[in-house]
Amino acid sequence: MKRAGLSGIVALVLLAGCSDPSTQSETIAPPTFGITTEDKASGSTFLTADSRALQDDDFANPGFLWVDRGEVLFSAEHENAPSCSSCHTEGMSGVAARYPSYDTETDQLFNLEGRINQCRTEHQSLEPLTYESDDLLAVTAYVASQSRGMPMSVELDPAAIDHFENGETYFMTRRGQLNFSCQQCHDETWGKRLRGDTISQGHGNGFPAYRFEWEGFGSLHRRLYDCDTGVRAEPFPLGSQTYVDLEYYLAIRASGLPVESPGIRR
Repeated sequence: MKRAGLSGIVALVLLAGCSDPSTQSETIAPPTFGITTEDKASGSTFLTADSRALQDDDFANPGFLWVDRGEVLFSAEHENAPSCSSCHTEGMSGVAARYPSYDTETDQLFNLEGRINQCRTEHQSLEPLTYESDDLLAVTAYVASQSRGMPMSVELDPAAIDHFENGETYFMTRRGQLNFSCQQCHDETWGKRLRGDTISQGHGNGFPAYRFEWEGFGSLHRRLYDCDTGVRAEPFPLGSQTYVDLEYYLAIRASGLPVESPGIRR
């Protein structure tokens, strides 16, 4: 059974708190998920030992080709525009572990790729990078790599309740000709075998990642797109609000797992 919506929980907490609106503050009950904290495991847990070793080897992991490219782009000067590194002089340690994040100034929920593009347009007067382009993947991977090993710590912001619930609804809803939901695979049947593979819990802490099936590097949204295609549903565009909302839900669901990007996935 699907749990009560968070917006409803917030309202109940407010009503129970006190009758004077001036003393009320939004309190969000911690969300519950289909996997327990004790059972929670990164996607790398379900890889072979050789694949895990490849992920952990900074020289052999092919994802570091994108990280290296991203470092160059991050430090690149532009005509009439500063480099990213000229503003972020202390680096980006821990940043990726906190995304997606709600921005009160723009009233938007940004994932890491969206924030990078927002910084380009607002602070550098540059064109946004195309979603899933090598340049955007590279900068994202470079930023994410500076949070490797740090726990995912995305906040459930009261202002982003609708985004969270949209993501949760998408995760729980059956779709496509095969009539499967994300929840059926990644909550109910994780650890079981499917076509020679072991089903993971569907966490995004390793993305952007190098995926053997792609023979290349890709974002979490590309993986979500593939999942929708796999159940024969109409996928959403990469970078769409639907996928950002789902990414937000998944990030909170993965709370405490280490950032692994650039990860290795099947």
